[in-house]
Amino acid sequence: MSTRRKFMRSAGIISLAAAGGLASCSKQSLKYGDRNFNFNQQAFLFPKLKVSHDRVIRETVGLRPFRKTGFRLEKEMLDQKTIIHNYGHGGSGWSLSWGTGNMASDLAVATGEKKVAVMGCGTVGIATARLLQKKGCDVTIYAKDLHPNVTSSVATGTWSPSSRVIEEENITPEFEDKWTKACNFSYNAFQQLLGLNQIVTWLDHYRMSNSESYSSSHSSKLDIPGQLTNNEIVSPENHPFNFEYVKRQTTIVFNIPSYLEKQLNDFLKYGGDVVIKEFKTLEDVDALPEKCIVNCTGLGSKALFNDDNLMPISGQLSFLIPQPEFNYRISTPDGYAIPRKDGIILGGNAIRGNWDTTPDPAQTEKVVNALMDVMAQMKS
Repeated sequence: MSTRRKFMRSAGIISLAAAGGLASCSKQSLKYGDRNFNFNQQAFLFPKLKVSHDRVIRETVGLRPFRKTGFRLEKEMLDQKTIIHNYGHGGSGWSLSWGTGNMASDLAVATGEKKVAVMGCGTVGIATARLLQKKGCDVTIYAKDLHPNVTSSVATGTWSPSSRVIEEENITPEFEDKWTKACNFSYNAFQQLLGLNQIVTWLDHYRMSNSESYSSSHSSKLDIPGQLTNNEIVSPENHPFNFEYVKRQTTIVFNIPSYLEKQLNDFLKYGGDVVIKEFKTLEDVDALPEKCIVNCTGLGSKALFNDDNLMPISGQLSFLIPQPEFNYRISTPDGYAIPRKDGIILGGNAIRGNWDTTPDPAQTEKVVNALMDVMAQMKS
């Protein structure tokens, strides 16, 4: 071995020893809080959200199809055709889509018809169509439009099976049983999509406020204990947020564009057809060649099937430039931020009876400013 190589090797060993000696002599030790950050004497490594008005890349307004008595899942006759209704999920359409789709497809299969029509191509319609295929039916989807021009495309895409799904005073044992079955079926269906290009992911949700009542206001009578992790209080030394009350729960997020694309491609791959068609009257529905029709038109059912129990609840979303390292959700009384592959979703409002889908700049400004304050006050 040359003299130069001997010198470099010995110098390297000495350097490593010195580094180890310095580490062992230090009185500070590194502690690990959880998978989102390392904690070492108030040094938190939560990835900070990059939020500012110039990072907003688009704004949308989605209309949740809400029914005071809960989603409609039942059969009725239209002349010689069987109509099976599956709509009105409020803010729970994504979460319950597979569960109510399974119930609706069972009702369709029970008619004995092998050719089935599905009206609507949102998350509920696609899930219903795929389940019908799996049960041996030849399915055609009829829809006025496809992603990204459907209501499901402008949702938050989070696991929220009890969000604006029914007025709590209208919950009956029968509805709760139906909701529970739908919720369990959907939950299991989404677990089977884990690992597929982050179509479905788990992440930690931090709900924060300076008022203890904020967290309790988000509770619901509809709940399945053990489905998600426990909602736990996080002590101040274990989070970087400048709020008096912080709760954490690990929950599910759907990456909407890739999810809808995969489901529609699967539907087509397994022999399904899609026909662009708008339904303005019941005569349009009656004119379909299929004798069994599953109605998943959401808010379109209000006029088409004269459902006075159906109403929109609008929710405005703003999208920030995607930020891959931002890997947790935060909710405050003035707005929330949810990481998705297509951007950071900001939202937090709900207006009952509002049909207007024009974004309000003041709402975007309110949420952006609130989250800028949260980031500015994060401990560092």
